[in-house]
Amino acid sequence: MSESFRTSPPQQQWNPQNGNGHQGANEPAGEDSADGAEVGRALVVGLLGGLLSAAGYMIYRRLPDEQKERINSQVRTAVQQRISELRSNFNI
Repeated sequence: MSESFRTSPPQQQWNPQNGNGHQGANEPAGEDSADGAEVGRALVVGLLGGLLSAAGYMIYRRLPDEQKERINSQVRTAVQQRISELRSNFNI
């Protein structure tokens, strides 16, 4: 959860008696909630990335063949440049 939506100061431990926070009675406050928030963010980013790539593929499929070939050649050129850059950096 974002710090801007926090109902208690970050230093204050969660207390099941007063009900602030989102942990259950068996979960300790602090690190576990931060890890859970990071996992949640990672899942949202992954989901958005999947949706964007699916939308891009749907658009790509509908392109005329000439534009597909142009995109393929541009991507191929960019990948070849990156490979040669990595090879020169690692002296392969």
